[in-house]
Amino acid sequence: MRRPVSRRTVLRGAGVSLALPWLEAFAPAAAAGRAKLAEPPLRVAFLFMPCGVVPDRWTPEASGEEYAISPHLSALEPLKSEFLLLENLWNAQAVGRNGHWAKVPAWLSGGYVERSTGRDINTGGTSIDQVIASRIGTRTALPALHLGVDAPRTGVDNIGGGFARIVGSYISWRDPHTPSAKEIVPRMAFDRLFRGGAPGAPVGAKQAHFSDEASILDVVLDKAAAIRRRGSRRDQVKLDEYLEAVRSVELRIQATMKPQPRWVNESNLGVSRPEQGIPGSHEEHVRLMLDILLLAFWTDTTRVATFMYGDAQTGRDFSFLDGVNGSFHGISHHRNEPERRAMYETIINWHISQTTYFLSRMRELDEGGSSLLDNSMVMFGSSLSDGNTHDPSNLPLILAGRGKGSLRPGRRLRSKPDTPLCNLYLAMMRHMGIEDVPSFGDSTGPLEGLA
Repeated sequence: MRRPVSRRTVLRGAGVSLALPWLEAFAPAAAAGRAKLAEPPLRVAFLFMPCGVVPDRWTPEASGEEYAISPHLSALEPLKSEFLLLENLWNAQAVGRNGHWAKVPAWLSGGYVERSTGRDINTGGTSIDQVIASRIGTRTALPALHLGVDAPRTGVDNIGGGFARIVGSYISWRDPHTPSAKEIVPRMAFDRLFRGGAPGAPVGAKQAHFSDEASILDVVLDKAAAIRRRGSRRDQVKLDEYLEAVRSVELRIQATMKPQPRWVNESNLGVSRPEQGIPGSHEEHVRLMLDILLLAFWTDTTRVATFMYGDAQTGRDFSFLDGVNGSFHGISHHRNEPERRAMYETIINWHISQTTYFLSRMRELDEGGSSLLDNSMVMFGSSLSDGNTHDPSNLPLILAGRGKGSLRPGRRLRSKPDTPLCNLYLAMMRHMGIEDVPSFGDSTGPLEGLA
């Protein structure tokens, strides 16, 4: 039998305790005098809606670039000139895997999600937001911001194909085994923008200090190696992931000690620190999280973000909407019954109206002659094209913003059937200035026709 290893042993080496926040307080003088960017940076966000759509209410009837707005997209009509309607994109690896769970992590990675009890998760890939953050994240206080409204799920859905529910709780994955923690409490998300710390970390908690020359990993390396030899294979994987995370944080701290130029918007958005806890109103909860995401971009606290309107099979009750009685997931299986299908459409349209609110606010914010939306790429959509049948082909997607001139919105972009969604992500990386990633997921090349 192996001797047990205490948790304190993992966290201590040569008297050094580890903590994982970013803090401008490490170099307050340098941060205060940080150079300002001459022009706004490019931001990227991914907004995920679960449970699909009604395809014939989403897809316009016309076939050319010009199109009449469809019923599902009616709330977005005032913003029609600000987004691309993308068609015929999909994740081939999600076909036949599961109705919901396996398609969610694949949405931003294109990965093949393995069945799992939750102890050996493998989603088949790193999500695109994390790849982008790994390249540009050191330029901002937060490499990326991940928000949601549903708490992560546990257990296995044996009815739904034997997948761990945790895989459907996240769209952002640091690697195939590790989701990126999302914040669902508005105040905690707000405090991350201005007070530092990992999700849930107490404000004012002590942080470890170390010199430029010394690495925390160098201090604990010998102890970690000893622990690794004594641990199981699963322990070794977890320890490797932990040390990799610490190294990532070190790079962020070093970047903070030598701050990058940042973009400064002077005006106040009027977004106050939220009250404690989660709002009783779902609409208020969603709006607060969208406002916080907006604030994160406006203050140049991060340039990469994700937001989940719900998890794979969200049980959120939408009875607060007129004519609706039940949960989003339950109603999504409407079996083409007129009353249930009408409720389903109402829920989808509500989500699109929230996205309209977010994009409208972005368009209203001037950044010296261009808008925040002009200087962003915002993808909104779902991992299912038809929630009733779980169809993953021709995903419902829009790409809003002008990408600092790299996108030409206001039209419909119809790719060849079954074009990898990862082609879009490869193109978005190119627009972000990331040239050293030759491929992503199952991409066959950057998506054509965006400009």
